[in-house]
Amino acid sequence: MKHQFGDRRRLLQLSIAAIGFASASLALFIFMVTGTALIVVWVGVPVVVETVVKVRWLAELHRRRVGELLGEPIESPYLRRTEGNLLDQVRGLLRDPATWRDTVWLIANGTLGLALACVAVCEAVLDLLFWWLPPGLAMRAYARLSRALLAPSEKSRLALRVEQLTESRAETVDTQAAELRRIERDLHDGAQARLVALGMNLALAEDELARNPGAAKALLSEAREASSNALAELRDLVRGIHPPVLADRGLVGAVQALSLVGPVPVEVHSDLIGRLPAPVESAAYFAVAEGLANAIKHSGAHHMSITLSLENDLLSMVVRDDGTGGADPSRGTGLRGIARRLSAFDGALEVSSPPGGPTELAMVLPCASSLPKTLPSYGTA
Repeated sequence: MKHQFGDRRRLLQLSIAAIGFASASLALFIFMVTGTALIVVWVGVPVVVETVVKVRWLAELHRRRVGELLGEPIESPYLRRTEGNLLDQVRGLLRDPATWRDTVWLIANGTLGLALACVAVCEAVLDLLFWWLPPGLAMRAYARLSRALLAPSEKSRLALRVEQLTESRAETVDTQAAELRRIERDLHDGAQARLVALGMNLALAEDELARNPGAAKALLSEAREASSNALAELRDLVRGIHPPVLADRGLVGAVQALSLVGPVPVEVHSDLIGRLPAPVESAAYFAVAEGLANAIKHSGAHHMSITLSLENDLLSMVVRDDGTGGADPSRGTGLRGIARRLSAFDGALEVSSPPGGPTELAMVLPCASSLPKTLPSYGTA
């Protein structure tokens, strides 16, 4: 009985808060209508922008409260806010379907919602007096009305998805362009320069062969060394594009090999038993490699671990270290590079790095695994 009394008291508090929300909605709707009417004389432009911003803040707060009441979160439906002058911002706000749904919510919440909130207050008071009555009927109706109007519509979901795919495509193009520039720079500064030097040494050796065989022999020796160095740099370049160990042993074998060459002990845990599509394996390998490199360079860690798992065609990669923490994707290019690489495959990166550590990079990649193949035998820690 004491527990039921506490629930009804909480419903009373929520109902009173709902009256406040409904009253604020009605006031904001009046401001919006007034600002829209004054747009023709430009005075209404800043009024509309500021009112819509306040409406979105109120709607987001209401989404959280209603989600808590119903036991399921309500997603935010808004497109990215348009930058530019006030007129451009107004156009962007008016093109967002969620703006119009918020307007409908203001009307409904300021009228029907206000009435339901008042009924809920009366009901809660009666529930406190007669605790055996079914609790919260009007409040639940109010919450369901809010969810129906505030949750993203299919049109909003589609618009958000298009925006995400557009950003992902732009990130992919930028990443590919940067990769091509890196390959071009490595070829120009490395193997190409050595091959040019090789050609010059061979030409000099040809000139010296008749009159100074000893000098020609020395030049040929330098040319042989230059050819070996050029070949080694070409191999390193190819390994940077697609490591042979990745093609031969798959993702787990490549990550296992990667963990053995660093200065910090790394444990690898995996439940993968088959091969994944080659582009996914490549993206996952380089994401893990960059995560390891960042941790070794910045964290001061003494121990690291990598966990790979696949569930429902979703590849999960977790890189964890016991370093000093404080990793922030907004302050470094390494973590942003990982996020860009994953976004090309509709993947995501989450960083947990409190001051003092530990740091955990949780990466996911959607993929469809191929048929299980027999892989070379190797153990995982």
